[in-house]
Amino acid sequence: MAQLVRLAGRRLIALPFMILGITLLVFLVLQLAPTDPATNALGESASDAAKAAWRQDNGYNDPLIVRYLGFLGHLFQGNLGNTVPPAQPVGSLIATAFPLTLQLTFLGLIIAVVVAAILGVVAALYRDRWPDQVIRVVSIAGIAVPSFWLAILLIQQFALTWPIFPTGGYTSPQDSFTGWLQSMFLPAVALAVPVAASLTRVVRTSMVEELDRDYVRTAIGSGLPRTVVIGRNVFRNALITPITVLGLRVGYLLGGAIVIEVIFDLPGMGQLILGGVTAGDTNLVQGVTITIALTFVIVNTIVDLLYLVVNPRIRTV
Repeated sequence: MAQLVRLAGRRLIALPFMILGITLLVFLVLQLAPTDPATNALGESASDAAKAAWRQDNGYNDPLIVRYLGFLGHLFQGNLGNTVPPAQPVGSLIATAFPLTLQLTFLGLIIAVVVAAILGVVAALYRDRWPDQVIRVVSIAGIAVPSFWLAILLIQQFALTWPIFPTGGYTSPQDSFTGWLQSMFLPAVALAVPVAASLTRVVRTSMVEELDRDYVRTAIGSGLPRTVVIGRNVFRNALITPITVLGLRVGYLLGGAIVIEVIFDLPGMGQLILGGVTAGDTNLVQGVTITIALTFVIVNTIVDLLYLVVNPRIRTV
């Protein structure tokens, strides 16, 4: 237990340094971008004198390190600045949009994990037989399919040809859980398919390796039912590698959710960052990017801690 706490403490100590590195990288990339924030804020018709005064008032004439420290101070206070006119607090826009992106991401994650676990286990148990071959072909096809292209196909088939689901828009779960599920299901499936396909291969490989170990043959040979050995030991031990890979896939899901939201007209982070890029709104793009990056880092830290719990062997390292 003490070793587990010590290793978990190492992960948590590294977290603030990773967060600081993310904020620095995002700040530098956007501050060194060729766009002129004064022009974006005041418009193309503003005079050079007005633009110069705006830069002075907003600290853009200060050294880069001074601007970064000021940005960091505001960030710790929860202040991400305002959008270009009409000015709105970036933090309030993100607070409205981010829950929808999280809903889509984790609904897609649940679908991907369930499908991958079922198909991966079945493929491993029927190794090199026809179920394994069929699942292999399906998983390879799923990996090759881009989410945005699959999203368009799903809209054409299940929203236009067969009007089972809406073509887009969002219904809050507080208003109607059924309506929320209908509005989120197709986007979540489009997002989950490539992740489920790649995870299926990982689960299958991990299960096959575990089934070939000596303790499995010994347990079955001693009279334990095969289903008990697989359910209690093999599957649990085989989860170690997929859990590690899953942490990386969360980043893919977050990034893919932004594209899927635009296709399905969902008012999430995708719409925010698209509007920010179109308007050249540095504060909005900066706020959305940092929020997504921090979420990815925090989720991966949680996965690392879960990995320590699932894999007792690493606690001795």
